[in-house]
Amino acid sequence: MSAQSHPIAINTAVFDLGNVLIRWNPRNLYKKLFGDDVEAMETFLSEVCNTAWNEQQDKGRTWQEAIEEAIARHPGQEALIRAYRERWEETLDGAIEDTVSILDELHANGIRLLALTNWSAETFPIALERFEFLQRFDGILVSGAEGVIKPSPEIFQLLASRYDVDCSRAVFIDDHRPNIEGAQREGFHAIQFFDAAQLRKDLVALGLPVQVG
Repeated sequence: MSAQSHPIAINTAVFDLGNVLIRWNPRNLYKKLFGDDVEAMETFLSEVCNTAWNEQQDKGRTWQEAIEEAIARHPGQEALIRAYRERWEETLDGAIEDTVSILDELHANGIRLLALTNWSAETFPIALERFEFLQRFDGILVSGAEGVIKPSPEIFQLLASRYDVDCSRAVFIDDHRPNIEGAQREGFHAIQFFDAAQLRKDLVALGLPVQVG
């Protein structure tokens, strides 16, 4: 679909960050700590420092509270629990360069760039310092600073009001289907991210100025 065939030209792209532009996985750290004992690592990440536990930091819980809570549940795992915060930067595994290239193309072609991320307000400054491309964004809404996470409607509404976004002229890009559906309910165009090649095709289909291939 060409840009000309779209009744309303999209002028804003809103990116998720984790595993869209930045590779993140706690296993990047815990593989070092557990070595070859993959089963023990997976048990730890499912029962001790699991997704639901980490999500509370994305909602604004302090890391001190999180660590204390986990240690109270699993006192024998204290060192491993503390490592999650003390060595948090090691959960990052670099930029997804092919997606960064798309970001650069959109930026060069005058598309406004915003980011909406479920991320702890305490650890996000580490990413901000490490990844220069984050400076391309006109604004970054960090869930942990706001006390609300995707796919809650409130966070999409907050993004739209804070940055004066016309949702009908904005596309939201995220790797999680529930977040895509949440954005669509608030009137955004939305693309589920699988890889950069597919993202290029999906952006072109919406009339956005990126190259395919």
